Amino acid sequence: MDPVKKSLISLHLTVVLLGATALFSKIIPLSAIDITFGRSIVAFVMLIVILKITKRKVRLYSKKDYIIALVLGLLMAAHWVTYFAAMQYSSVSVGMIALFTFPVITVLLEPFFEKIRLVWQDILSTTIVLLGICLIVPEVSLENDVTLGILIGVLSAFLYALRNLIHRKHFSQYSGAHAMAYQTLIIFVCLSFFSSEQLFTADTQTYVWLLVLGTFLTALPHTLIAASLRHLRAKTFSLVACMQPFWGTIMAIAILHEQPTWQTLLGGIMVISAALYETYNAQKLHGK
Repeated sequence: MDPVKKSLISLHLTVVLLGATALFSKIIPLSAIDITFGRSIVAFVMLIVILKITKRKVRLYSKKDYIIALVLGLLMAAHWVTYFAAMQYSSVSVGMIALFTFPVITVLLEPFFEKIRLVWQDILSTTIVLLGICLIVPEVSLENDVTLGILIGVLSAFLYALRNLIHRKHFSQYSGAHAMAYQTLIIFVCLSFFSSEQLFTADTQTYVWLLVLGTFLTALPHTLIAASLRHLRAKTFSLVACMQPFWGTIMAIAILHEQPTWQTLLGGIMVISAALYETYNAQKLHGK
């Protein structure tokens, strides 16, 4: 199969898996830091197993790459913590939608990394995504936790966009499992200084959820993400990934019994339309 098409298929599967991660901010009775710390431990172990099974080398190619891995790991640590915190302060839907300002941030930042010019299609896609996100976000007060959750979500979005762009420009020569193994290791080391005793005194069910989160919803999808970025532009990933709030909302309805408004449904249609257009545009640019 053509590598671009394969990357696009993997990307859509990844979006569904990542959409489910939002639910764990409510399901796991731990702080955002503890959830991220536990998630990184499980993910790191699983990624190392993947490297061993595929007989890949663990070492990086140069000293410079270790510095880049450190920067990427720090960005991911901050992104993951703020990601869960945003939903804990507000709700799954609000937190995810705030996070998904990152496609707009990515499209605006990418020219500085890739030395490319913005075209009117980019502006149109980002405008549609932004309008869709604005529709989904409910009316909030600047004095409540929902507003705080939105602000934290936007911060998380910036960190995620920056991480993706740096990864593509300076670290795309490594496989997805290889890249994420180092990043989850750095996350684990950094957050070991901030984790609480609650993580180590949690019940068995909490550890089971952390295992699921770290394995099927972290190691697997992030391996696919990093691999996809080797063949797709960060902008393509960002806009296609706008389907994640939609899938997260559907799962929140089924599992957490959240009730979306008509604005949420309309906004979801808008962001999905932009994501589908970007997928088609990526194929067209590659002559497929």
